[in-house]
Amino acid sequence: MSITAKELAKKLNLSAAAVSMALNNKPGVSTDTRRRILDAADRYGYDFTRITEKQNAAGTIYLVIYKKHGAIVDDTPFFSQLSEGITDACQQSGYKLKILYLLGENDELLPQIEEIQYSDCIGIILLGTEMQKEDALLFQHLSVPFVLLDTYFETVACDYVLINNVQGAYLATSHLIKKTQKQPGYLKSSYAIGNFAERNSGFFKAVRAYGMSSSKSIVHALTPSIDGAYADMKEILNAGEKLAPCYFADNDLIAVGAMKALKEYGYRIPEDIAIVGFDNIPMSTIIEPALTTIHVPKQYMGKIAVQRLITLLTEKGTQPVKIEISTQLVERKSV
Repeated sequence: MSITAKELAKKLNLSAAAVSMALNNKPGVSTDTRRRILDAADRYGYDFTRITEKQNAAGTIYLVIYKKHGAIVDDTPFFSQLSEGITDACQQSGYKLKILYLLGENDELLPQIEEIQYSDCIGIILLGTEMQKEDALLFQHLSVPFVLLDTYFETVACDYVLINNVQGAYLATSHLIKKTQKQPGYLKSSYAIGNFAERNSGFFKAVRAYGMSSSKSIVHALTPSIDGAYADMKEILNAGEKLAPCYFADNDLIAVGAMKALKEYGYRIPEDIAIVGFDNIPMSTIIEPALTTIHVPKQYMGKIAVQRLITLLTEKGTQPVKIEISTQLVERKSV
């Protein structure tokens, strides 16, 4: 019986990533280490046809959902619609799909990532919404290609599919300013992720474009969930903090939670305070008043991620690309 790559890594006291890179002729290991691994693989009877079969098979695409803290990535309509787009695109292209959840910090991630080396995975769509740069770098040692979805890092060279967050926040803030003719405030997420940082940039870019001072925009940090934003906004109202006449919120959940608190304290929306959200989740049409927001084509975004991964699997010599999906303003009754 031939030895597996996992068993070979244990025998040589090397990481699974190093063994995988050597066996798959990938860069990332020294010449001496590569020779040592290949010699041992030959000596112990490793079946090299496994690599050829894996490279040529339709195989299984993994949707890897990384949760660093779970505050953003949850079973919300945004991520369920994203997953639907990925599932449909895989089915249409003849690829099986498996969903895998990874949890924890870097030292907890490594064993989970190494297990992927020994699976039937031929490529990964990596949901990186809660990721930091250091987390993403761990995946570069894998022998299979991956597309990073819903985040972007300037110093990590890989393929990206993400929302054009700057554009969306700019559209939302511009709409507020044009409709109210007043300095907009910002309902900012208290959890720092790449998407929110880009929306921050789009908000202040619009403020400056209309000749307003960034320092005069009132900013409140709220938990990015309905219940969390509701509780945080109630604390702000109880403390008697100054309020803005209109707000851009980092996402719809923040907007809905803040609106609930404001209405309880007697503020009329939009007559007293106008609000624009971001994501266009189904709830934004149900609440009263219906929420003006930024629409993100979530299923399309998932489809594009699958198409890009298939390109990496089927075409040689590809270079990393960054694909930004445009957004649209949806006008309702909260402004």
